[in-house]
Amino acid sequence: MEMQASIIPNAKRQDDVLWQVDKYGVATITLNRTAKHNAFDACMIDLLIHRLDYLALRNDVRCLVLRSNGEHFSSGADLSWMKSMANSTRQQNFADAQNLARLMETLDTFPQPTIAVVQGSAFGGALGLICCSDIAIASTNANFCLSEVKLGIVPATISPYVMRAMGNRQARRYILSGEVISSSDAERFGIVHEVHRPEALDEAVKNIVNTLLINSPDAMRQAKTLCHQCHQNPIDSQLIDYTSRLIADIRVSPQGQDGLQAFLEKRPPNWINTPLPEKK
Repeated sequence: MEMQASIIPNAKRQDDVLWQVDKYGVATITLNRTAKHNAFDACMIDLLIHRLDYLALRNDVRCLVLRSNGEHFSSGADLSWMKSMANSTRQQNFADAQNLARLMETLDTFPQPTIAVVQGSAFGGALGLICCSDIAIASTNANFCLSEVKLGIVPATISPYVMRAMGNRQARRYILSGEVISSSDAERFGIVHEVHRPEALDEAVKNIVNTLLINSPDAMRQAKTLCHQCHQNPIDSQLIDYTSRLIADIRVSPQGQDGLQAFLEKRPPNWINTPLPEKK
């Protein structure tokens, strides 16, 4: 089922961001503005937000893969868009920045696990999307850059997610220097979890997806919320109470009960109602 074009901003460009959900509940969002190396502009940002908002409401979605067509994951901001914003008022720039920030938050809080698949260049805001994803897998030909300072600006809206992923020490260097980060350094810094040869990238993604499909959808939703709560809050009585209530609630939940019973009975849990894709 496709979204109705009438609810998508600039319907003529809806193919710039493709999406699908397969029979296993694996959703895929694909950046498809290949003529512009998947560069971001206001329309691309709106399309991504709409796709994510819609998929977040679907109960059949088990995980989300974010990838791109073409040579590059994304070259960052579209030059024409940047030029238009340079000629806009401060208030217009503020509204534009808030929309980009909303995109990052929407991906960061997507209810099910998210996987970013990166090839070629991932510059500027693209690096934000990668750092907002739960799992990031890159090709050996991938390279990353926070190039904003070279243009006289800063990576403001993406910086909280980049610094969370890279850590303060590494992020400070690359935000200030605008140096290109290789795929091997990106793995070392925590920007991506795995690096594979281009021909092995799809198989690596499939293995991660198959691993996620075995897990309880409800438990993964709660686990994502748990990660955010533990990261954002100090270890105090309030957090301890939250974690205690969470495990008590999920133990008596339908999937919690079935998961334990399935383990004891040596059978697949009920949430695996479709045979998983076979691994090669």
